[in-house]
Amino acid sequence: MMAKRSFGERLKGAALLHVDVYEEVEADTTATGEAAGVVALVAVASAVGASAGGMMGIFGAVVAAFVGWLIWALLTYLIGDKLLGGTATWGELLRTLGFAQGPGLLLALGIVPGVGLLVALVVAVWVLVTGVVALRQALDFSTGRALATALIGWLVLAGLRFLLPGL
Repeated sequence: MMAKRSFGERLKGAALLHVDVYEEVEADTTATGEAAGVVALVAVASAVGASAGGMMGIFGAVVAAFVGWLIWALLTYLIGDKLLGGTATWGELLRTLGFAQGPGLLLALGIVPGVGLLVALVVAVWVLVTGVVALRQALDFSTGRALATALIGWLVLAGLRFLLPGL
């Protein structure tokens, strides 16, 4: 049995698409807190990068990030596990999808004039790719099914946000 990686090693490995890191956090039921830590750090980085409303802006970003993370994991669980035949628990998806958000730490660079939009675009694509890898590993199925899960989940979430603008 391989020794457990540190939080930083997991964060880096997930961002670099190391499948073994996703497998490790999927199996490690104690890593849910670490995944939540990634979500919180990314929310703070996003708020800093957007220069959003000081401490209240950061607090709001963290709350929104946690709600979004929980809903995203639930949607992908229902779609990937129940609809498309994957084999994952909600906790496994929380852990893998939490770590998949790691590249979002770069959103703090949005504070640098002139690079915010470019950074946001790069991060969005990177997080989509890490998310698909996270879904593939947690749900134990093909990249195509993982991509379908992400796409269907995104469409459902977009519909929910349209119907419930505060979401």
